[in-house]
Amino acid sequence: MSRLGASAFALAALAAVLPAAGPAYFLHLLIQILIWASVYTAWALMGRFGFVSFGHGAFVGVGAYVPALLWNYFGLTPWVGIPAGIALAILVAVVIGYPCFRLRVVGHYFALVTLALSQVVLLTLVAAREITGGSLGFTPKAAGHSWYALQFPEKTYFYVIALMLWLLALSVWRWIDGGINREALEAISEDEDAAAAIGIDVLREKLRITVLSAALTALGGAIYGQYMMYLNPESVSGIAVSLQIVFAAIAGGVYSLLGPTVGALLTISLTEGLRVWFGVTFIGAANTIYGALLVLCIIFMPQGIVGTLRRAMAARAPKAAAAD
Repeated sequence: MSRLGASAFALAALAAVLPAAGPAYFLHLLIQILIWASVYTAWALMGRFGFVSFGHGAFVGVGAYVPALLWNYFGLTPWVGIPAGIALAILVAVVIGYPCFRLRVVGHYFALVTLALSQVVLLTLVAAREITGGSLGFTPKAAGHSWYALQFPEKTYFYVIALMLWLLALSVWRWIDGGINREALEAISEDEDAAAAIGIDVLREKLRITVLSAALTALGGAIYGQYMMYLNPESVSGIAVSLQIVFAAIAGGVYSLLGPTVGALLTISLTEGLRVWFGVTFIGAANTIYGALLVLCIIFMPQGIVGTLRRAMAARAPKAAAAD
């Protein structure tokens, strides 16, 4: 087992015993950290290869709203609604990704296209207010403790679900990192023409990683919606959510297995801490400090927190060996 794999296993073992170590509010934060860590890891599947998407807020929104709408209006269990939401997110990813990749829309142009996608989903949810509740939000019908409705008043159930979701995201990351497609994706990120010249199907590889990233993101959005039991277009879709995903993943470290998880731990803890600290006294100050700290983190630690720590440890190793 690699050092990264061992670290992830140790972290998972620690997370498994944390619910008994604190109050309900602590467990609430931990569930959110695990869910968003899975979403950030899903984005990092693309981001680490240079496919910078600002549209993942759209996939979170689709994944969150579809199961809730099917449950409220048709009585369909989320066990059907969640796969339906994932399928719709995959369809949206293909509809946007195929023409972009076919026409070689790359770099900041691709980022702008995905940014527009995120806002289109937000505006659609707001405009369909008769169905989605618009900007006022949407609440799934409560069913009490129910596996059929995937609703549990006890947070422990959702903690286990969130933990499994996080482990799934890490497993997919490891699968991509250790698979043969990694070399193909790295070659494409360096030079698409050169990659195509040596026989790599550029369109297929880019679509594959985009679809996989969108599906995992939609799954995270679905679990988040089921847990929060309240959906608002601003909180699960749009540019703000997309930027939150990008900044948190980069701050933690896109190129390491646990980087997005560290980003989730940092951003959610920081957001909640500043909110509790300032309360209603300095409205807006918490968001300003949060944004400034993220920008400083990205400027001075471009490899992310985990990447910076790894480089520091690697630099100290030769010195320690020479001293011995």
